[in-house]
Amino acid sequence: MRALRITLIVVVILGGLFVAADRIAVYMAESKAADKIKSSQGLTTTPNVSIKGFPFLTQVVGKELDEVDVGVDGLTTDAGDGRNVRVTELDAQLHNVRISGNFSSASADRATGSAHISYADLSQAAGPGITVGYDPSGTNKVKITGSLLGLSLTAHSQVTIVNGNTIRLHAESIPGGSIPQWEDKVREKADMERKIDGLPTGMRLDKVETSKDGIDVSVAGNNVQLTG
Repeated sequence: MRALRITLIVVVILGGLFVAADRIAVYMAESKAADKIKSSQGLTTTPNVSIKGFPFLTQVVGKELDEVDVGVDGLTTDAGDGRNVRVTELDAQLHNVRISGNFSSASADRATGSAHISYADLSQAAGPGITVGYDPSGTNKVKITGSLLGLSLTAHSQVTIVNGNTIRLHAESIPGGSIPQWEDKVREKADMERKIDGLPTGMRLDKVETSKDGIDVSVAGNNVQLTG
């Protein structure tokens, strides 16, 4: 019985050491991944990276991770026309992540997530003199206000996803005006498409929903390719 107790104590101690080593390894991997994301994306803050599943070391040996969660604040993406869109918050969950033989790249069987763009950041991306705000009059609508040729304008725009990577704002109707080609001039201000560039291959913008403090976008993908 004494020998059995000693054996159990040794097993518990070794198990505890393995758990400690495993947690240290996963912490180091998360920290390194976060630093790499920060440098590659030019972020001012370090993202949060969480590697799920236990034990981590056996996942590394098998070159497949159960789940990797990434949270990024303040990601700036190229929206075209020399303008950028700041994504206030981005959270992604990558499932069944397979790592290449030399650890230079990886792919995820499935990815889900969400992104939030504030109205302040959307207004910044819209251009000078344009303000984008919440519109309670309908589902997935925003209110566009600004000025044109010295006149104030207000338009109610529908928000949709185009081509899986672009957020489109399109005014359903244009307030009347006696100026020639008034509607075209207003739409130049009120209608816009802003591309969310830099999404990994296989990931797309899925759904969009407006709220009182901004636009919430869900992202999804299959066979998502992640380069080093």
